Amino acid sequence: MKKEQSSQALLCLLLIHNTLGQSDYAPYFYDNGPGSKNGNMALFSISEDTAVGTHVYVLNGTDPEGDPVRYGLMFEKGSKEYFRVDSKSGNVNLVQELDREIQDEISVLVSITDGRNKVVETVRVLVTDANDEAPKFQNLPFIVDVSEDAAAESSIYRVQAVDKDMGSGGSVSYILQPSPFSKFTIDGHSGILRIKPGETLDYETTPTHFVTVVAKDGGGKYKGRHQVLSSTATITINVIDAQDMPPSFIGTPYFGYIYEVSVPGSEIFTVLARDGDQGNPNPIFYSILDGSDGVFDINGTSGCITVTTYPTLLRKELYEIKVKASEIGLNDQLQAYAVTTVTVRVVDLNNHPPTFYGENGPQNKFEVTMHEHPPAGEILRGFKITVNDSDQGANAKFKLRLVGPSRVLRVVPQTVLNEAQVTIIVEDAAGIDYEKGPTLSFKLLAVEIDTPERFSATADIVINLKDTNDNVPKFTSEYYIGRIPENSPGGSSVVSVMANDPDSGPWGEVKYTIYGSGSDLFHIHPSSGLITTQPWTSLDAEVRSKYNFYIKAEDSEGKYSLAEVFITVLDMNDHPPEFNEDLLEKTMIIGAPVKVEAVDEDAESPNNVIEYSIMTADPDNAFEINTDTGEIMLKPFIKSMEIVQNITKEKECRWSLVVQARDRGSPSFSTTAVVNIDITEAVKGRVISYFMGLSKRPLTVFGIFFSIVISLILLTICISTILYCNAVKKSRINPESNYIKVIRRTK
Repeated sequence: MKKEQSSQALLCLLLIHNTLGQSDYAPYFYDNGPGSKNGNMALFSISEDTAVGTHVYVLNGTDPEGDPVRYGLMFEKGSKEYFRVDSKSGNVNLVQELDREIQDEISVLVSITDGRNKVVETVRVLVTDANDEAPKFQNLPFIVDVSEDAAAESSIYRVQAVDKDMGSGGSVSYILQPSPFSKFTIDGHSGILRIKPGETLDYETTPTHFVTVVAKDGGGKYKGRHQVLSSTATITINVIDAQDMPPSFIGTPYFGYIYEVSVPGSEIFTVLARDGDQGNPNPIFYSILDGSDGVFDINGTSGCITVTTYPTLLRKELYEIKVKASEIGLNDQLQAYAVTTVTVRVVDLNNHPPTFYGENGPQNKFEVTMHEHPPAGEILRGFKITVNDSDQGANAKFKLRLVGPSRVLRVVPQTVLNEAQVTIIVEDAAGIDYEKGPTLSFKLLAVEIDTPERFSATADIVINLKDTNDNVPKFTSEYYIGRIPENSPGGSSVVSVMANDPDSGPWGEVKYTIYGSGSDLFHIHPSSGLITTQPWTSLDAEVRSKYNFYIKAEDSEGKYSLAEVFITVLDMNDHPPEFNEDLLEKTMIIGAPVKVEAVDEDAESPNNVIEYSIMTADPDNAFEINTDTGEIMLKPFIKSMEIVQNITKEKECRWSLVVQARDRGSPSFSTTAVVNIDITEAVKGRVISYFMGLSKRPLTVFGIFFSIVISLILLTICISTILYCNAVKKSRINPESNYIKVIRRTK
């Protein structure tokens, strides 16, 4: 039809041209066949996944007169402009993204003009499908209610998904995501969800199931490659409870109590049962089957058990009541049931505290007298104690314990029911010690265990101890140190020692004795422990300054201990320093010291430390002395005999001085000595002086040097002559040896 329209338009143009007598024909498009991309786009289609900017078509036409033509594209007002054309070449490019699902056909006005005539044609471009849409589930969310008694393989739901694509890309199939506990399956084509063969649903086990279904398309090409698209959804399957479970009691086992002061109608315990079908439960009816002995009743609706008589009339302490809980079905018919046991104990009222008894009735103080340190494990037989609680059962159960010095005694038994004879046993014999205290006091405590009142009772346990001689006298120190000045008068105090015996009476009295090397010079008082020197003792630090001996502390039964005594005799300054002689003769070489020495016979410093000083000297101010060593030196300015001779007026260089030696004791003692000193000069110093004198006379020096050289030459000649003569004598005695030596040397 379009071809016929084009031909008719061309014919009309020719007729008009002939009529006007002119030959100006309109341009026209070339015809294009199906699938062609060259012409006027009349039969052109394009895939929706074509990329923007792609060259998709060429508008192609001509002018009968051969004039150049231009091309154009126009779209309806308000519609998207999907294509753009180059007016000269006719190349058409895609400029907007395509989506077949939104618009599957595009209306375009294509035009061709030679500048005078313009031809416009309307064409429709088809948008072909690509697999770019995933299936979409309908009617979300998927929530299914299924009775738990639904049969296996029964259909429970149908899911549906729609894919907007065409062909295989628009077909949908269904699968379930794998799960090891899944009880369901789905038909791949219809989407019908079923219970798996052999599977059942149980509300009590799993009231809700969650199944994930996958919808996928049949696949198709998209942008040159094959792809399959899918989507998922979750199916929530709520299992509806059915009446298939019996009732069950809550909070078993059941224990009830009835007290001796209760009255008829008192509540004992309330049982509770619930239908096992919790999703749709039936009401419960309660009844007593057995064990009540006619003295208990139960409320059929609430399950409250009550007593129908006074508890004091009950024959047993323990009752076991069988209670039945039945479901109430349609028409109030009792259906499934459960049975439980309620244990009811008749409880005694706790109205009696524990009580201690002696031989004459209730008693709260028990006393005994015994020796200290009984052996561990011994029973204290002086006590006769009974404890009793008049209540019954748990109200008469209590604990016994002793409160006092830790782990000294223990009580037996520790747990009592109703009544027991109390036994007290020694656990730590060292804790029962008279010296720590002549009396031991404890509290015997009885406290109920399982009652809310925790009634209790106490009794005083008093143990009076008798002393034994179980301690040895012990010195306050392992050793004692005493000091006494030498020359102290006889009977002087040196040091006091002390030993303690905590025993009482004669066992605690201590006697002191002394023995050991050097102890004969000292005396110890047998009761006070004061050590003094013997009346005739005279101590001298220069003879012996240290004494060491032992002392013994002994009780009346001969138990004793020892301590060591160290006594130091303190030196007194009773000896002055002494020189060997009162007049000392010394020879002093200039530059070297001479030493004087005094001796102090005192035993200790500072009494025997000596200081030296120059009292007088002739000449004055010529000497100095080292106060510690006694070394005497000339003053530094006296360096030669010439200076000495200039100082003295006599020909002989013999000087004298008085030196004092003083000790550092208190009071201080001193002594003096006269020191005569001959001043001389060292030999080396004389030779040096001699040569220094010669340096002032050069002719004399030359003569001496010449004489030495001549003497050395003459000595060399003499030695050479002697050696030559000896060699001649040897050659006369043994001429062959010389010959041999010569031959050997020539070789």
